[in-house]
Amino acid sequence: MIRLARVGARKQPYYRVVVIEKDRARNGRSIEVVGTYNPRTNPATVELKRERIAYWRKVGAQVSPIVGKLLAKTPIPAPEPEPVAPSSGTAASEAGSTAPADTAAA
Repeated sequence: MIRLARVGARKQPYYRVVVIEKDRARNGRSIEVVGTYNPRTNPATVELKRERIAYWRKVGAQVSPIVGKLLAKTPIPAPEPEPVAPSSGTAASEAGSTAPADTAAA
């Protein structure tokens, strides 16, 4: 089950989003920490490891209603495009051929 575990001090709530066996206590030993939730900031701060949550849901973990709301509220960040390395073909050979020509002309 994926649910919240409270770790904050008294009157200062702070939560971890954890994967835990359903029968364990709220703050019992968890299998994995997959995020955090801080309701004291304005707006509330939510950090989630979406890949790990997707994995645990795929293998059958249920999501608590509160964590389900947090997942729905937080937008999924767009993956950053991978940098495209220049191919070793024509671009590199053209750049290499123009540099000696400029030095020879000068």
